[in-house]
Amino acid sequence: MNPVNFLLMRHELLLTAVAMIILIAEIFFSGEKKGWIRTLSISLFFIITLIGFLPVDSGSLFGGMYNTNALIALMKNILNIGVLIVMIQSNTWLKKEQNNYKTSEFFLLMISTLIGMNFMISAGDFLMFYLGIELATIPIAAMAAFEMHKSKSAEAGIKLILSSALSSGIMLYGISMIYGTTGSLYFSEVSEAYTSSALQTLGFIFFFAGMGFKISLVPFQLWVADVYEGAPINVTSYLSVISKGAAVFIFTIILYTTFNYVSYLWQDVISIIAVLTMTIGNLFAIRQKNIKRFLAFSSISQAGFILVGLISGTQMGMTSVIYYILVYIFSNLGAFGVATAISNATGKENIDEYNRLYHTNPKLSLTMMLALFSLAGIPPVAGFFGKFFLFTAAAKQEFYVLVFIAVSNAVISLYYYLLVVKAMFINKSDTPIEYFKSDFMTRLGLLICIIGLVVTGFASYIYEYINSLSFGSL
Repeated sequence: MNPVNFLLMRHELLLTAVAMIILIAEIFFSGEKKGWIRTLSISLFFIITLIGFLPVDSGSLFGGMYNTNALIALMKNILNIGVLIVMIQSNTWLKKEQNNYKTSEFFLLMISTLIGMNFMISAGDFLMFYLGIELATIPIAAMAAFEMHKSKSAEAGIKLILSSALSSGIMLYGISMIYGTTGSLYFSEVSEAYTSSALQTLGFIFFFAGMGFKISLVPFQLWVADVYEGAPINVTSYLSVISKGAAVFIFTIILYTTFNYVSYLWQDVISIIAVLTMTIGNLFAIRQKNIKRFLAFSSISQAGFILVGLISGTQMGMTSVIYYILVYIFSNLGAFGVATAISNATGKENIDEYNRLYHTNPKLSLTMMLALFSLAGIPPVAGFFGKFFLFTAAAKQEFYVLVFIAVSNAVISLYYYLLVVKAMFINKSDTPIEYFKSDFMTRLGLLICIIGLVVTGFASYIYEYINSLSFGSL
């Protein structure tokens, strides 16, 4: 193998190099100098994000276990954008005395899990896919338990690792059935040998259940809210966007390439799961008082909407899913960014404590409103176009009942998103959150989210570019 071929793994190699640099920097920067590690880590990752948009050659490594092309590179770049925003938003939280000494560990864990996600997305067979998903999962559990001085954080880490172990076991059992009946682990060979026999169908159901845990689909979402509430709010935002986005990307690739000939099998399953996920996520979100639990159930319902676009099995379906993940990153991180700023400054995380927030902190309130409007799908923000494309992809394949249910759930979601807006702009409070000025990094993170919502909503060439890559690159 020509060593130059390893440049196909540029995302993973660059992330590994940054991890090594952070490890070395830990030796030279300690105590009050820890701030330099934050600056160094964010700066290096910003460079990696820019390099990711350079043209990439298509190719494969390790006998087809690792693949890359323009579409896969785009998926990785979308995740990089989200991780960069999370890093920027985490800067203030990492400055705190109880977290400052663990700064390098936080960035190392985040980069490690992103490397796993990149390998997962580039997987050409189930073995590389499983190795990637495990590399991505274990560091996330450590991140969830990052605030060791809080019992809820430790509980979140334990619950996440237990649910991940269960999902991995179920998924691996399903993969073993598929391997046993098809004689191969490679996606392309499994596709050719798949005959939808009873054992293969059972293997697919187990595989789907394992992915359901990763994407937080009903009924595999039972511990999601507890993990989101207990984990540090910056880690919660990472779980809700980056982890979910990577799982959706690889799930889409596998469905459209490996199980494309038996779409009639998974379309029925996904229809039922999509309805349950949207409906239950919405109904539970209405009852929440804690902003992290609120956004957790909002995240579950958003996963249901993603399945609506995924079910079509067409190029438009894949395009709409990728586009929606991009929009979802800016929307959700915008909402989490405001919640993070308030939590860092005041320690308040209940929605009732947001009453009259507009009168004391109007900029934060407007940012939160814009992000929630995008999540709800209110025009003209980007979330409206994202949902529109998802619903259109499903409607073109005549899933009219599913689209009707999805639109109804979108209306329900509008109600509980407006409850937060109502608290900030209309509800009265004798003790509103006092005015505070966020630091530069927090404001920068929120600004990127706002720009992202505007640009992705009005720049139609982004959707057209994704559409030109979908299917053709697979």
